[in-house]
Amino acid sequence: MSTTSSTAWLRELLGEDGRRDPYPLYARLHERGPAVALAPGDRHAAIVHGHDAVGRVLRDPTFHVLDAEYLDRGSTRWRAHPAVRTMQDSVFNDSGDHLARTRRVFGQAFGSTRVSTLEPMITRRTDHLLDLLAAEGGGGAPVDFMTRFALRLPSDVIGEVLGVPEADRAGFPERVRTFDAILELGQRTFRELRAADTAAEELTSYFAGLLAARRAEPEDDLISVLAAADGLAEPVLLANLVVVFNAGFRTTANLLGNGLHLLLTHPDALDALRADPSAASAYVEEVLRFDPPVHFAVRYAVEDTEVAGVEVPRGRTVLILTAAANRDPGRFADPDRFDPTRADNHHYAFSAGPHFCVGAALGRVEGRIALARLVTRFPSLALAAPPRPRRHFMLRGYDRLEVLCR
Repeated sequence: MSTTSSTAWLRELLGEDGRRDPYPLYARLHERGPAVALAPGDRHAAIVHGHDAVGRVLRDPTFHVLDAEYLDRGSTRWRAHPAVRTMQDSVFNDSGDHLARTRRVFGQAFGSTRVSTLEPMITRRTDHLLDLLAAEGGGGAPVDFMTRFALRLPSDVIGEVLGVPEADRAGFPERVRTFDAILELGQRTFRELRAADTAAEELTSYFAGLLAARRAEPEDDLISVLAAADGLAEPVLLANLVVVFNAGFRTTANLLGNGLHLLLTHPDALDALRADPSAASAYVEEVLRFDPPVHFAVRYAVEDTEVAGVEVPRGRTVLILTAAANRDPGRFADPDRFDPTRADNHHYAFSAGPHFCVGAALGRVEGRIALARLVTRFPSLALAAPPRPRRHFMLRGYDRLEVLCR
């Protein structure tokens, strides 16, 4: 057990250097043990970063997500913000039997059996976007991989699964980006919160219209299934449609962008994947461990407890650094080395326990198909310019990733 002031740790993490590259800080935290206790007046009771400790907290029923009951203890003003209400009504901050029921409904669309039937569609979409990359990058012109491929592929895939018409999808990325800003670690400005509220209202209104249309004329998609489902109130249905759609392409887009950047900066790994595209699943898992789209979670204790010897009083929160757990030297040999041949690669990129990502199987399949076909389609694929540093811990990825498709 180790005790320190959170002021220094969090100031460094949220500062410019920490946002650009948090891994040196994670390494120093590992030197202090699997968790560090913080002062009673600090924002959190502890930081949890060891692999086993993180897994324990994510699975332990003593620790809850920041649900409505928790938020109401501080203030009920959050209820005036549509963006926060949407998150609270979704699986992201749900718990207990209600969470299990919602996951069962959405699990029909995202289970491994259902996802396997989507592979031909994902392959067709991938090849179509690769054709567009080749056409736009003809003659050596740089192409923004994020805009032209990484955002479009998962948006199309999750759109097909849910039943969002293709013509409507172009308007989602900017709204989703604005809405997702409320998830970031640290304080949000009032301007950011108001913009997120507007995005939440627009997204909710859109899905309400689509839900009504499917009730009138069902189709072969998840929204039609949800329209006929019993037991889920309409605000809950709409909140989960917004959140599942958002997560369904933002996380996968960042998996693709982070993964491609890693490959292009690790030429030996890139050459090995080109030589054996069937190994793409292992590459996806190592990308998720080494450079995941999500770095943290927060839970609060519903009773007095402890984590790795660190006391956590009832009602206090813990900051869970899942990305740090993915580089725990006690769990992974040489954790700061990108190694797609790594065995027993059990990471927390998709969380664990009741809130394990419902779309994990779909994201993995999209990553496997896209990365394998991308690197074989363009045998001399290269970065056109170094990307701008990333600054987010939630949905961490590149805004632009310019490449030469050759």
